[in-house]
Amino acid sequence: VLMLYPDRVTVCVSTQAGCAMACGFCATGQAGFTRQLTVGEIVEQVVVAARRGREMGRRVGNIVFMGMGEPLANEPAVHGAVQRLHDDIGISARHLTVSTVGIVPGIRRLRDWDEPVNLAVSLHAANDELRDRLVPINKRYPLEELMEACADYLRGRGRRLSFEWALIDGVNDRGSDARELADRCHRLPLDAHVNLIPLNSTPGYPTRGTPPDRVDRFRDELLGLGVNVTVRRNRGNDIDAACGQLAAGQPPSTPVQYRPRS
Repeated sequence: VLMLYPDRVTVCVSTQAGCAMACGFCATGQAGFTRQLTVGEIVEQVVVAARRGREMGRRVGNIVFMGMGEPLANEPAVHGAVQRLHDDIGISARHLTVSTVGIVPGIRRLRDWDEPVNLAVSLHAANDELRDRLVPINKRYPLEELMEACADYLRGRGRRLSFEWALIDGVNDRGSDARELADRCHRLPLDAHVNLIPLNSTPGYPTRGTPPDRVDRFRDELLGLGVNVTVRRNRGNDIDAACGQLAAGQPPSTPVQYRPRS
């Protein structure tokens, strides 16, 4: 996905066809896993995007591994792609971001890569009870383990760490959620950046995203708690290419409905 901004051009690349992480609010997770992508297939996405960018007089400056799939479940190919983008194409590691839903062993290996890339963690909940429901891999790598791995990454790298938070109406957008998230951020050795993402609609997940006014209220609550936070405005909804919508035409599995907490 080629994303054009006034001050930069970013390409969001996929690392798998489908995804086995089974996050119910994500179209890729709803469709399930098909196969791993190769190093060449990952790098080719950047090459094609860069060519399209040049046709528009723009240069790709940032690459995020946030498309279809869990990058750290295909770590050898992802690392191979990072090496080629860094060494052969000349893209600085500070312009490369690897995203994960919380594969703790992969985060620890990422810390030891020669290329000091940025890390983004799809958090979405700051307590285990809710995160178990939203992000099933949390049952294997619960929050305390995940946060310690993030802290080790920060101590070892000193690079940017961001938490992605898809705001779901009545599920993870309350004041208590903001306070729990702020507490998690403040316990890290370096400040984390929180990226709020209003949930995008998918066929297999009927629960709606948080309305804009409450997105802003949640952001303001975090700011008041001393958290570095921004809101990612939706881009690509018109072509089903926004965050969480990529599914390559695969049908969703049984719809998942999360009830708002009382």
